[in-house]
Amino acid sequence: MARNETKARWLSWGRRGTAGAAIPMALAFEGVTQRFGEVEALSEVTLAVEPGEIVALLGQSGCGKTTLLRLAAGVERPDAGRVLLEGRDVSSPGSFVEPEQRGVGLVFQDYALFPHLSVRENVRFGLRGYGEASADATALRAIARVGLADLADSYPHMLSGGEQQRVALARAVAPRPGVLLMDEPFSNLDRRLRDVVRDETAALLQETGATSIIVTHDPEDAMRIADRIVLMRAGRIVQVGTGEELYRRPASLFAARFFCDFTEVEGRVSGKAVDTPLGRFPVKGLTEGSDAIVCIRPHAVRLVPNGYCLPGRVVTRRFLGEVDHILVAVDGFDRPLSVRASLAGSIREGEDVGVDIPSDEVLVFPAGDT
Repeated sequence: MARNETKARWLSWGRRGTAGAAIPMALAFEGVTQRFGEVEALSEVTLAVEPGEIVALLGQSGCGKTTLLRLAAGVERPDAGRVLLEGRDVSSPGSFVEPEQRGVGLVFQDYALFPHLSVRENVRFGLRGYGEASADATALRAIARVGLADLADSYPHMLSGGEQQRVALARAVAPRPGVLLMDEPFSNLDRRLRDVVRDETAALLQETGATSIIVTHDPEDAMRIADRIVLMRAGRIVQVGTGEELYRRPASLFAARFFCDFTEVEGRVSGKAVDTPLGRFPVKGLTEGSDAIVCIRPHAVRLVPNGYCLPGRVVTRRFLGEVDHILVAVDGFDRPLSVRASLAGSIREGEDVGVDIPSDEVLVFPAGDT
């Protein structure tokens, strides 16, 4: 298939509003701990997901995101704690409910399609209990919704990786599960097409109404698709909130770093402010005389005419499309300050400028809070 035909197919999804609606279920984890040998993948994790809510599990590889997903699906059994569906314990030894009985759909990161089955047969696989005609019609409707109706009789090896992902999504939503779980659904996609797939997936989740959990390591994916984000680290939940809450009010330096590449400046607390080579910034809740780290977002820095604010000199300027990325040397600071500005076309390398850093755009954390 020609490259432009493949791209056209990626951009062509089925008509919105045609996915079947599910009856969403409440999902909860209570004090869940999971070990693999001597490694504790999850440590006393407690989380409640409301019916119909879309939650993103965000974090670095190995933080426990996928393990939590597999526990919800019933693929793994917790060493301690409980998984609840609609308030019912489905994970304890005396009440364990098998994966196929939970009403949960799961999209694996590697898609897990059956190579000897066609697209239609793969999607029909999860429709056991349906009559033959009903299963076929339901499968074809799900396939059409993800824009692959013309590939219904193709086999997985004939599809691109992205098309396989969409088949896996169709297979997961076809039975109208009350809970839908997705493991890194966008990680293998070309960046140019990622936005389309992400937006269409979000629309599909809204149509079905299923309670959804999406595992990702990309904060942009999480912010664009989820109602709430659960940030994880080393098997524990670090912070829970909306994308805006985590971005604007991160609970720790670790959380802040996950959402933005800061310029980090060391300083010391004095008189309810932190003194740094880039200025003095107000702070609350830190001990007088303690060391602190000031985080300055690149887009928050304003470049003004030379002679105003903090004196600096442009070291490099790189055009990135909507913004320029600029590195500015500031006297007394041992590394360039990172700036992203949308009105920097007239600024040249080597030019002297003023640097304005609004204090309300600065985050301050204790120096040991990593």
